[in-house]
Amino acid sequence: MIPSRAIPNIITVARIALCPVIFVLIFVPTFTSRFIAWILFLIAAFSDLFDGHLARKYGWISDFGKLVDPIADKLLLAATFIPFYILSNTDPSESSLPIIDTLPLWIMLVIFGREIFVTLFRSYAARRGIVIAAGKAGKHKAVWQNIFMGAGIFWYVLQSAAFNRGWSSEAWTWWQKFHAFVFIVSLAVAVFLTVWSMIVYLRSWSKLRLT
Repeated sequence: MIPSRAIPNIITVARIALCPVIFVLIFVPTFTSRFIAWILFLIAAFSDLFDGHLARKYGWISDFGKLVDPIADKLLLAATFIPFYILSNTDPSESSLPIIDTLPLWIMLVIFGREIFVTLFRSYAARRGIVIAAGKAGKHKAVWQNIFMGAGIFWYVLQSAAFNRGWSSEAWTWWQKFHAFVFIVSLAVAVFLTVWSMIVYLRSWSKLRLT
């Protein structure tokens, strides 16, 4: 029988296992494949909230979870942002993103550069016996990144359906505008919070150097 305190870790490992599946399915230009990718993404995103809630509520926090949970978050980020970048830049006529058409390289550098910096920063702090917990800015950043990633995958889902079924109604046109608005706003907020959360860590860095 599985110990109750192991449940959050099992959920985290399952989330990691979903990431390569999501990554591959986004590249398959069919409604079914991308819809499955979107559903799996939602499961992975909400499971992150669920396992964290269980760990905090019942005291099931473990060293394994502290190590693996951030890895799972970064893999889910890679499983969506990388396909968005590749698809929108290699086949813009078929796989363009709303408003921006292609995902800029600078956004990729900001998103993943921040993750690399924070990982190295936390490792340095840990070697000095200081634990840097995730702050509110980092948590809000993760929420908005998830909204953007979900909106991006669902955009590809609907575009695949529209192409195959020839959607051209006024309702579809208005939905595209609404979806594009959600997409671009969530991206802008996610990028802003990514930069802001890194500034917060830099402030922590300056305080750490003075200790």
